[in-house]
Amino acid sequence: MNKAVRNQEPKEVWNHFADLNAVPRPSKKEERVIEFMVTFGKKLGLKTFVDTVGNVIITKPATAGFEDRKTVVLQSHLDMVHQKNAATNFDFDTQGIEMLVSGDWITANGTTLGADNGLGVASIMAVLSSETISHPNLEALFTIDEETGMTGAMGLKGGLLKGDILLNLDTEEDDEIGMGCAGGIDVTARRTYTEEETPENTTAFTITVNGLNGGHSGMEIHKGLGNANKIMNRVLFEGFTNFGLRISEINGGSLRNAIPRESTATIIIDTISEAAFLFESELLINNIKKEFSTIEPNLKIDITPTTLPKKVMEIGVQEGFIKSIYGALNGVYRMSPDIKDLVETSNNIARVIVKEGAVKIGCLTRSSSESNKIDLANSLRAVFEMAGLEVEMSEDYPGWQPNISSEILEVVANLYEDLHGEKARVAACHAGLECGILGQNYPEMDMVSFGPTILGAHSPDERASITSTQKFWKFLKEILKNIPEKTIN
Repeated sequence: MNKAVRNQEPKEVWNHFADLNAVPRPSKKEERVIEFMVTFGKKLGLKTFVDTVGNVIITKPATAGFEDRKTVVLQSHLDMVHQKNAATNFDFDTQGIEMLVSGDWITANGTTLGADNGLGVASIMAVLSSETISHPNLEALFTIDEETGMTGAMGLKGGLLKGDILLNLDTEEDDEIGMGCAGGIDVTARRTYTEEETPENTTAFTITVNGLNGGHSGMEIHKGLGNANKIMNRVLFEGFTNFGLRISEINGGSLRNAIPRESTATIIIDTISEAAFLFESELLINNIKKEFSTIEPNLKIDITPTTLPKKVMEIGVQEGFIKSIYGALNGVYRMSPDIKDLVETSNNIARVIVKEGAVKIGCLTRSSSESNKIDLANSLRAVFEMAGLEVEMSEDYPGWQPNISSEILEVVANLYEDLHGEKARVAACHAGLECGILGQNYPEMDMVSFGPTILGAHSPDERASITSTQKFWKFLKEILKNIPEKTIN
């Protein structure tokens, strides 16, 4: 099925993308894709090396006549988000992505596609392997672990790169030029509890929430999409408050940067209350479905009988746990007061696990304001700590502050208008691009971000536009031909 993808234009990009997608590349398990990129660079006879954290850097000399231009860093990340539909039988650790062509879109067969940021990687590979594209001196920077910690960008030492300009190819709307992004911090709440014997005269049920769209927890947080963890908690809260529902296990969400699509809980109810519980729960479920009917038409919430578990959660801990998730903010916290329609600060309750005497709640808090990022993180800390959970803040990374005086921004924006007869949207985004982190060790580097249109990133609905990729590829080649000359002091 990948053959049809290889036949799309520009073939040089789609063929490299297909090669890349044949290599398993989950975050924090990039050994195979690192080896793949090193082999690629060396086969081209280009200087290729891996830094101390695993980033791959490949350099290519300028083409004739472009030696006096500023050196450009082309940057994308190697890892991809791994999400699949529940019914899809697929092993991300061993299988390559199965791709399909559907009209103008490249999709995957029940999994994430890896266009985020594989199309950026493939485009850089196409530039490096080309013998006809005009360009200045190039440094191709392929970072690792962007999706789960940005450890590649954080670990990149100052002085390794000599470039004056960085082109980040990780924006997902082809009419947008990125000039800033949000930073983030992980807020993780944990505690242990004593498991109690399941009371007699009780009946067990499995509650399942699924069918949600999911998606990118930054770029799509403003859409009001359903969060499976919050929806599940509403059902649990009502069942506990009205019928003394007891929790045995919960498994909700998956990755920190993906809006949770699914959650499953095993619970018990006093047998005498079973009929009333099911009746009241059905009323609640219908109301929730009605609330989300426009944006989440495929939402399913099912309550089905199951085998009685041996243990349940300690009741006092359970009460605090349920109330803390109810009280914890999920979604937009604050809109930007300076940039129209930009989310400034948000939180995603990404992961909820209750099992064998342990609770874990994982959140990703984002903001383009460092002070508001910490403010929201502290708000979450307060809610969880009042419920007796211990809170850890980790993976803190900065945002990318916009530079309206950027020389390369002006060049890129003018080129876009010349090519398309209309202005590009120059904007900051509510996602964690690596530019802010890279700028810490390379503060003088001038940066912009752009890319082809990709929809549904971080979900099995991820898809990349073929015509948009053609547009992006032409744009990238024009930019490389129009890089400013080196400044002579």
